[in-house]
Amino acid sequence: MNNQEIVQKLWNECNVLRDDGVSYQDYITELTYILFLKMSKEQDQQDDIPEKYRWDNLVSKEGLELKNFYRQLLLDLGNPEIVKSKRINAIYANASTAIDEPANLEKIIKDIDGLDWFSARKEGLGDLYEGLMEKNANEVKSGAGQYFTPRVLINMMVKMTEPKTGDRCNDPAAGTFGFMVAADQYLRDKTDEYWDLSVEERNFQIHDAFSGMELVPNTHRLAIMNEYLHGMDGRLEQGDSLSANGKWMKNFDVVLTNPPFGTKKGGERVTRDDLTYETSNKQLNFLQIIYNSLKKDGKARAAVVVPDNVLFADGTGEAIRKDLLNKCNLHTILRLPTGIFYAQGVQTNVLFFTRGESDKDNTKETWIYDMRHQMRSFGKRNPLNDKDFAKFEKLFCVDDRSKRKETWDKEKNPNGRWRKFTIDEILKRPNTSFDISWMNDEEEHDDRSLKEILDEMNDKSKAIRDAIAELNKALEGIDDED
Repeated sequence: MNNQEIVQKLWNECNVLRDDGVSYQDYITELTYILFLKMSKEQDQQDDIPEKYRWDNLVSKEGLELKNFYRQLLLDLGNPEIVKSKRINAIYANASTAIDEPANLEKIIKDIDGLDWFSARKEGLGDLYEGLMEKNANEVKSGAGQYFTPRVLINMMVKMTEPKTGDRCNDPAAGTFGFMVAADQYLRDKTDEYWDLSVEERNFQIHDAFSGMELVPNTHRLAIMNEYLHGMDGRLEQGDSLSANGKWMKNFDVVLTNPPFGTKKGGERVTRDDLTYETSNKQLNFLQIIYNSLKKDGKARAAVVVPDNVLFADGTGEAIRKDLLNKCNLHTILRLPTGIFYAQGVQTNVLFFTRGESDKDNTKETWIYDMRHQMRSFGKRNPLNDKDFAKFEKLFCVDDRSKRKETWDKEKNPNGRWRKFTIDEILKRPNTSFDISWMNDEEEHDDRSLKEILDEMNDKSKAIRDAIAELNKALEGIDDED
């Protein structure tokens, strides 16, 4: 049994939980509480768990005794006076369960115990858990402006920024810590799981190289679990990066992130006092803290997913773009296709930039790669894959841009995906806008099969039905009389 099959079996447990009133949104959290205990046993890492709360003791109980025991377990593992491990405290912080029927709890625990854990260990428990989170993202609409970042996009951004051992890497909108996990794996692959390094260097990679901050408590809980299962132990805080609590994030060599989109609730301003420009726009604030958090050594670099409005917003948006162009070399913008995120209709880009040694005139030219036009249709049934980025990766070559020449020459190749714009050309544009399109859509056609088109129509119909059901639920009990 491979990890994909195990993920599906775990996901099937949601049918049991739904019968007990647990929503999809809470399902992954409920499962994490139980999986942590099982996976700790599988990795022989139970020392920090009180003996009475270890897996074998949990799985031996039944009925009402199990229900009461499990509820006390959740309380105690989140209590720092009982359990001294900060990681365990973080995973079980304010933990509670919505599983009310003892038979359902017992079934889930015994089903998990009966899975093929030998195969899971062989393929990697971290990969299994990530697969479960991706499955959850497929089924659940994200809240708080968050969108699940496809792993192939994460991997491409990691490869293009080329983290090095010894680099301090950060994600100020950590989500489930996917960017840092991918960066860690990228370096493990290059160093034989860090065994090519000295003991001091290896300890740095495990404990100090990767950090992040995540606002949503339940998402932070998943991030801590993800970090743990991948053998990482960096600083992963729960809190708002746009508040004073995020000011510790400074002097990084690499930042990789997909910040939340939208505005702060109520339009309130951030509480950090180290931002040059005030705005309620989350992504513009995150962009500021990202480029300001990079070392001023001419080498520190970032890859950041941003929505289209970051490229053309006027007023404060334009001022922040100009600040970025001055402080950093914004050398590349990748216009991503629509449909690659599970939130439909989101149009995004990846900004690649390097912090200068000074705060003035660092961008001389910016290359834009259009991956949005004349592309195949993307969606849940037609996901992004590694091949889609192959041409971009081949020609990215920041240090040898001449290799892009044939593909960007607008006279020889008017529909080429690359274009180069000098800083003078950029500054002359209205609002210093990077919202530039040159590719011709006339040749575009829908190459999907009839089945794929019908599948998409069914998905959209289901989304509409779900939205109507949610609205009806919200309106229950409301007196419609004037």
